[in-house]
Amino acid sequence: MALRAPRHRHPFDRLAAVVAALRSPRGCPWDRAQTHASLKPHLIEEAYEVLEALDSGDAQRLKGELGDLLLQVVFHAQLLAERGGPGAREVASGVADKMVARHPHVFGHEPARGAEEQVLRWEALKAREREHRSRRSIVDGVPKAMPALYRARRVLSKAARARFQWASKREAWAKFDEELLEFREAARGGDRRHAAEELGDLLTALVNVSRYEGLDPEACLHAGVAKLTRRIAGVEERAAGRGRKITDLRKAEVLELWRDVKRSERGGNGRLRKGARKP
Repeated sequence: MALRAPRHRHPFDRLAAVVAALRSPRGCPWDRAQTHASLKPHLIEEAYEVLEALDSGDAQRLKGELGDLLLQVVFHAQLLAERGGPGAREVASGVADKMVARHPHVFGHEPARGAEEQVLRWEALKAREREHRSRRSIVDGVPKAMPALYRARRVLSKAARARFQWASKREAWAKFDEELLEFREAARGGDRRHAAEELGDLLTALVNVSRYEGLDPEACLHAGVAKLTRRIAGVEERAAGRGRKITDLRKAEVLELWRDVKRSERGGNGRLRKGARKP
């Protein structure tokens, strides 16, 4: 006999009830088999799909992807509740309490601060909370599972709040130039371990420069890879127009088609077409 679909006045309560029903003895075998560990890839995938939907500018698509991400949050909360831990309502209530406590200038009587000063106040309030008291360093708590560029930027930003940063943008650029030279020397030396270490230093220095320039390195790299894939597809399309595959072309022919693709993006006269992005 089929379960009756939950009907609750509040949509969040209804979603939590649906997930609980899926996990019940009469629920879905797949949902009942899931664990926190098995759901990790789905959580990460849904988060990235939200980012893609944000970039698309499609409100309906974003609505759907946010719903999928919310489902993952509620699913993990249901797993907690089944072990006697906090459920979805407690999770939602906890984060609401946290936001109120961290904004005394909004919900209390503290004076309003500027954006930079408020960030420092935010960190000070976080440090008082139980889950943060055991942290010994200002950079503790940055998730190790974050993509490397995001994590580097986050660590550098946290360090900067403790005044652990270069005095100027010029110094940050000088450090990048220094690391580039050191990487080149290590790469020429043939010691792969040393070269790998210097490459890590170089990438970290580049992320720091991007922070001084007000750029998001992860977003910039995504845009760069998107441009690369678009141009490779353009080369393949032109090769197909000649009845050939890109793998059959000589290097000179590939370069010729590559330049043709770049020219087409620039309107054929070296200038960018309206709406095209500069490489």
